[in-house]
Amino acid sequence: MSILKLKPSCKDYLWGGHRLAEEYGVEYDGDILAEAWELSCHPDGPSYITNGKYAGKTLEEFIEAEGKEVLGKHCRRFRDFPILTKFIDAKQNLSIQVHPGDEYALARENEYGKNEMWYIMDCQPGARLYCGFSRPVSKDEVAARVQDGTLTQVLNEVPVHKGQVVFIPAGMVHAIGAGILLCEVQQSSNVTYRLYDYGRLGADGKPRPLHVERSLAVLKPGPVEQDWD
Repeated sequence: MSILKLKPSCKDYLWGGHRLAEEYGVEYDGDILAEAWELSCHPDGPSYITNGKYAGKTLEEFIEAEGKEVLGKHCRRFRDFPILTKFIDAKQNLSIQVHPGDEYALARENEYGKNEMWYIMDCQPGARLYCGFSRPVSKDEVAARVQDGTLTQVLNEVPVHKGQVVFIPAGMVHAIGAGILLCEVQQSSNVTYRLYDYGRLGADGKPRPLHVERSLAVLKPGPVEQDWD
């Protein structure tokens, strides 16, 4: 079997920059390139094959045609292709968000939950992530701080450096800060609950929708045990 070359699906989320096109050669002609979904069978952003007899087809269509045997013995047992790999260019802060685990997501969203890992490819001096809380909090306090705009005061700030690896398990409240370029390896899921967005307006001039109730249902309200270096 020959090597499949893939073309990513591209996302123009408002917080993105243009480095993925300018510095990494992602083919894209828009003004904002926030994410490039490089390895994906997810319907919200599939990878497209660019060579061989399946050129123009999605990776999912290739797997359906050839059978799950092409995935190897460990991957074929999953209902869906389990991994999604993307590049993210955060010119601005991303929203503060949380992902559900599999049980919650499969019951309510009909797709997997999301555990993910970040590899910091590059970052501006002083760039930071939010990862979990700086102290134990109650869900009532979290809800109140979302309302009064003080949620960031109880979040754990993590300074980042090039080459750093960070694990983001389902249930961890998190956000990527401005000036960070990273590679994300995650479960194949697009379930994201936006907990807080700094009062930011979307392209339509209206505040972007929040998912506070579902965020509170799945978030873990304590500090996170992890070596951030």
